[in-house]
Amino acid sequence: MSAAFELSNVSVVRPGKMLLDDVSWTVAEGERWVVLGPNGAGKTTLLQIIGAHLHPTTGKVRILGEKLGKVVVAELRTRIGHTSTKIADRIPPAESVRDTVLSAAYAVTGRWQEEYDEQDHLRAKQIMGEWGIAGLAGRTFGTLSEGERKRVLIARALMTDPELLLLDEPGAGLDLGAREDLLASLEMLSNADDSPVLVMVSHHVEEIPVGFTHVLMMRDGRVVAQGPLASTLTADNLGATFGQRIQLDHDGGRYAARRAAYGRRADRSRVTGDSGEST
Repeated sequence: MSAAFELSNVSVVRPGKMLLDDVSWTVAEGERWVVLGPNGAGKTTLLQIIGAHLHPTTGKVRILGEKLGKVVVAELRTRIGHTSTKIADRIPPAESVRDTVLSAAYAVTGRWQEEYDEQDHLRAKQIMGEWGIAGLAGRTFGTLSEGERKRVLIARALMTDPELLLLDEPGAGLDLGAREDLLASLEMLSNADDSPVLVMVSHHVEEIPVGFTHVLMMRDGRVVAQGPLASTLTADNLGATFGQRIQLDHDGGRYAARRAAYGRRADRSRVTGDSGEST
């Protein structure tokens, strides 16, 4: 199985700050990864490198068979779908949902004078139908709920049929219902035979869709652990990643985490089954 991308001893240094510190990571075709870590761990910087929007200070990067630094990044980016709040912020509030998705064919935000052929329009219609936003086609981006925006951004990222899809905190800001709807759609995407390689950044294990296969865990720009989800996502590794004792539960393919009880609270929980929380 060939690699979708390879990072070898990658570091990113800015004045007074090490954003990434000696990160090595290889993702193969067909894998679905979640990247976990607290704020400031380097997760978004990592996605910027994989998305060909940032070059490392040191180290080597190969993305979809191309070596970063020896490839026209504008062409490479057309093979990569990317969702983030920064992309959402660049979309004009008055832009229609239809044009928000369609304009991805030219890698622009805000339709101007581009010319789109029938295949572009058919693809946009298809992907909006698949993501349940066909009924929003005439709405403007600025009138959408947070959950609707997330679906539109993913549809836009999939418009060009990318080989690699990067999702930067797709569940952030969603209520419970919107989050569960999004996770159900991501589960279907992860199980599709023609799905691109998926890499999703999150703070929360509860947001890991069923069907994801691997996890990378980061803290302070360094890799804490990486590997198959079933063996790598452990309470000990989560504790090292987030700097707390963590209780991890797994049921029906979904995960849940909370801070572990300690001291007298832990003793009381073992004896009575009580959570120990005061009311």
